[in-house]
Amino acid sequence: MKQLLLAFQFLTIIPLRVKGNVSERDIARSASAFVIVGIVQGLLLIISDYILGTLFHQELVMLLVLLVAVLSNGGFHLDGLSDTLDAISVKSSGDINADKQKRLLVMKDPTVGPIGVAAIIFSLGLKYFALKNLSHLTLFIYYSSLLMMPVLSKWTMVISIFYGRAARHDGLGKIFLDGVNLKEVIISTTTTVVLILAVLSLFGRSGYHSQYIFYAAVMVAMYIACRLCID
Repeated sequence: MKQLLLAFQFLTIIPLRVKGNVSERDIARSASAFVIVGIVQGLLLIISDYILGTLFHQELVMLLVLLVAVLSNGGFHLDGLSDTLDAISVKSSGDINADKQKRLLVMKDPTVGPIGVAAIIFSLGLKYFALKNLSHLTLFIYYSSLLMMPVLSKWTMVISIFYGRAARHDGLGKIFLDGVNLKEVIISTTTTVVLILAVLSLFGRSGYHSQYIFYAAVMVAMYIACRLCID
């Protein structure tokens, strides 16, 4: 339970208190509950879409659903995306070590550069138009996509942490990179696969073609995520 509360505390804006002492190992082990946090966020997106759909046009609803996704995360992923792109855009001086330190300083800077802003705009734009295209398909595919969007992103985080390396010798990232092991990966992957099978068995009965499309899309996304992290 402590790991689950820590995962919600780390990934969302939900004001949860964790009783007792929290060790670095507890923080790292919370990665096994990341997917559960994604499931809750996915259900929140589905509920938001359904309720807002009774009040507004579907195109506005999708924009508001994205707003709910960003607010529930506290802009956590967008902040990391903008910092990363700002750092990558730093011009090289030819000195690898000097460039690395310069990029780390850019990532620690609380201000957002033009490349970071562009990355946020393109990210939200791609998500919006992806949802818009999915809305023209069956309700099963659309709502399943809303559910799986935060789930797959949280699962990918665990895979990335397991295969990643720390850029600095301090910070929260190093705690996860040093503490997440195969157990957290297995738990996260198992939870994701069980959810996929549950969605297919419970809500995909209305159309076999929808099931196959959804299943194939998720499997391709998981495979690409694994290959990118491993490589």
